[in-house]
Amino acid sequence: SHLTATPGARTAMAASGAAAALVQYVVLRGDLARPPRSWPLGAVVAQGCHAALAASHTHREHPDTRAYLELGGAMRTVVLEAPDEAALTALAETLKHHSIDHEVWTEQPENTATCLALRPYPKDQVHQHLKKFKLLK
Repeated sequence: SHLTATPGARTAMAASGAAAALVQYVVLRGDLARPPRSWPLGAVVAQGCHAALAASHTHREHPDTRAYLELGGAMRTVVLEAPDEAALTALAETLKHHSIDHEVWTEQPENTATCLALRPYPKDQVHQHLKKFKLLK
């Protein structure tokens, strides 16, 4: 026999299972908000939004991305701070080396890397590469 779950049941099953452990990590440069740059809070938040959307869009066909987006209000996003562009670039290289899907957001026209975001991942698959970064404050 063929069983089909209702959308509500599917969402409940996803939320109770592996999807509940999915996290999207966003790593923003903390130096953007501090002197001498002193970007307004909204401009810094926009960088994180751009990176998160770019990573989700680029990897939209991945089952983890789909499951994460289905979570709605249960989505978990962790925003971390890279101290500067060099630290952000080094993290991007590490992620690339370990084949971890991510997107670096480069603000134009300045051509400055401001943020990176991973596609949604189970926390235990990626946390080791991010644990040296503190929560953004």
